Amino acid sequence: MKGRQYIIARQSEWARNHSIALIGSKVTHGRPSYTPTLDENLFQPLLQDVRDSFSAGDGGELGDSKMPGKMQAVHSSSALGVNIFQYWKSISQIPIIAAACGLCRKGSDVSFDIQFEEKFPIDRRFRFSPNIDAVIHNKPSAQFKVFGVECKFSEAYGGHKHGGLKEKYLQLDNVWADIPTLRRFAEKISPEDGDFHHLHPAQLIKHVLGLKRTFGLNGFRLLYLWYDVPGEEGKCHRDEVNEFASVAKTDGIRFHSMTYQELIAGMARNLRPGHGDYIQYMTERYL
Repeated sequence: MKGRQYIIARQSEWARNHSIALIGSKVTHGRPSYTPTLDENLFQPLLQDVRDSFSAGDGGELGDSKMPGKMQAVHSSSALGVNIFQYWKSISQIPIIAAACGLCRKGSDVSFDIQFEEKFPIDRRFRFSPNIDAVIHNKPSAQFKVFGVECKFSEAYGGHKHGGLKEKYLQLDNVWADIPTLRRFAEKISPEDGDFHHLHPAQLIKHVLGLKRTFGLNGFRLLYLWYDVPGEEGKCHRDEVNEFASVAKTDGIRFHSMTYQELIAGMARNLRPGHGDYIQYMTERYL
């Protein structure tokens, strides 16, 4: 079974086990893989400021009274990201999830907020800036001002190439001065993604450029959080992530990756006391 079908099948089974009658993307049309309401796809309802962030985003994640939004898909990466991160925001214990993600040491208290779909402009001449799925904000005194998180679920196994960078990005000589290895890599994968079939390296490069412009090369960390699948697709995805990580490391970019399974299993081992309902939901649904 292909990776995307594997994820949808497992998530559809989770919905059936919880008596959630799935609908299509057009309600009565399309694969029945959307929950009738958004809340049925989430561990907890969206906080108001989180809802506002997605409403202002470019992804069309929230639906309306007639059609489900993308976040209602059981295989939605945005729903998975919200399920993982919003809980810790709601109980004001953000340092715990930051440490669980390997972004800081256990016991650190520098992180104080999580924002979703945040944008960091690469160049003022560009009309649009890429949305980062989740951004953990830290105290002004912290070395790293933010931890950016790019979240991937089923879309990494869609079987299509995403494309590289447009020429306008490669022409910005000033933004590449301190990351020459990444620039050569960007030129190599553009205008196509080359041999990358699951990782979208151009998207990660844009995040690096935007974060670097705002916080400087040493002012941020970037996490690629992805869902592993059995077989060759999962291995290929991991190999692609490792290749990008090697390029980033050469230029001193603080980048690392983690699978959702690694994150959730780690939280289940270490954080169950006091967070039992959250851990049960995550392990039952995603492991």
